Amino acid sequence: AYHGLAQHIRSHAERRAATDAAIDLTRSTVDLLGRQGIPCEIVAGAGTGTWEFEAASGVYNELQAGSYVFMDADYAQNLDATGAPVATFEQALFIYSTVVSSPVPERAVVDAGLKALSAESGAPEVAAIESARVAGVSDEHTTIDLSNSNARLAVGDGVKLIPSHCDPTANLHDWYVCVRNDRVESLWPVVARGCIW
Repeated sequence: AYHGLAQHIRSHAERRAATDAAIDLTRSTVDLLGRQGIPCEIVAGAGTGTWEFEAASGVYNELQAGSYVFMDADYAQNLDATGAPVATFEQALFIYSTVVSSPVPERAVVDAGLKALSAESGAPEVAAIESARVAGVSDEHTTIDLSNSNARLAVGDGVKLIPSHCDPTANLHDWYVCVRNDRVESLWPVVARGCIW
């Protein structure tokens, strides 16, 4: 039982209310099946945006949240009960890009665009450069606006981008380059790359 529409409801209270309605429906369905002699030994569901509600419900005994492994810029906009961004999981998926042009000090163009990251949930975000924002994304490039940042980028500088949606971004690559403490630790193949199931 997965409530996909609730995953990206920003307000904690509204996300909880939507999820609680799905939990109630799931509970009723499990009870109905049980009364008909069809036991549900596994009640699976949840998602990265709602897992805490399903986990506490007493209905689900298997959580199937997936994006939490990587996180993305879209999930990072969800709010917790205090109104702060949810910080349960850290950003772990980045697209490493290189500055290929800096026509003016306040703008840089990097070599990663729609062929390297998904943007259907919005533009990617720039990691680790305060007040930098993405001004545009094309097939092969992303333009970074630095007009509100003290940072300046030169041709050859590396820039980490946070995809707006991790799932389809992963499908664009053959490998995950796993980095820990600024060192490549492992390469993981994306074995389902391009598959549609």
